[in-house]
Amino acid sequence: MNEPSGELPPAIFLMGPTASGKTDLAIALTEVLPCDIISVDSAMVYKTMDIGTAKPEAEVLAKAPHRLISFLDPTESYSAAQFRSDALREMADITARQRIPLLVGGTMMYFNILSQGLANLPAANETVRAMLLAEANTFGWPKLHQRLQAVDPKAAQRIKPTDSQRLQRALEVYEVTGRSLSEWHAEQQQLQLPYHIISLVIAPSERSTLHNRIALRFQHMLDNGFEEEVRQLHARADLNLGLPAMRAVGYRQMWSFLDGELTYDEMVEKALAATRQLAKRQLTWLRSWPEVNRLDSLSDDVFADTLAMLEQLI
Repeated sequence: MNEPSGELPPAIFLMGPTASGKTDLAIALTEVLPCDIISVDSAMVYKTMDIGTAKPEAEVLAKAPHRLISFLDPTESYSAAQFRSDALREMADITARQRIPLLVGGTMMYFNILSQGLANLPAANETVRAMLLAEANTFGWPKLHQRLQAVDPKAAQRIKPTDSQRLQRALEVYEVTGRSLSEWHAEQQQLQLPYHIISLVIAPSERSTLHNRIALRFQHMLDNGFEEEVRQLHARADLNLGLPAMRAVGYRQMWSFLDGELTYDEMVEKALAATRQLAKRQLTWLRSWPEVNRLDSLSDDVFADTLAMLEQLI
């Protein structure tokens, strides 16, 4: 993370678990500070997935536009590396306009890869992927894991034989480049952002409050047409639960309900449980985030608290 410096333009990371109030706070900040919002959310990138991702309403977006939302079809994949490239482009554009990038969201991997950089790994090779998949279908993933153990024992220790996606990628990198994934990672340079990063975390001080907010927000989604939104996606022949977009929390449970695999009540219960687990993972990430400034969303005036903090830090 960058050290504060008058020579670097400021950028704000506003992070927090799902349903903690990040978006509302960010929108309020744009009304008093020269900030432009960049979404840091792996599900909001998809078009036609609005209710279940809790995107702001159209009239709100008209007042406070969010960059990096609603630009991909749900059939498409989007990587952390693509996000980093897109976010850096948007940050540079905002800074050139003499404004402050305000990055808001809960996809912690995106924040991490943006701040820390990533190894310059080779692009996906569909021919090699198909070959590896064919081998796995014939001999099983444990057999491929044995091969990974031979060429990259460090990765094999980290990747389970059942983790087919990561196992396939590790072997793909080796097949394409002749070098192990661990070698690539070892060469990764910690690329610093050319910004004075101010990291804010907003979360309620009571975990029970967060769980209540999660439940209320999901009920609000249901009341506002979430089932119909997923029905329209479900009706598309080119979408299935194997796609990253359809595995988003809430969507996969509703999809299973529409497939008849869950009752309505089971769908709600499983969606809430999955969202609580997501929030727990986000909070775990955030506990170890360096140089962070914490905000309690239960504060009497969290907006005033945030402004006072930013006045000192920017």
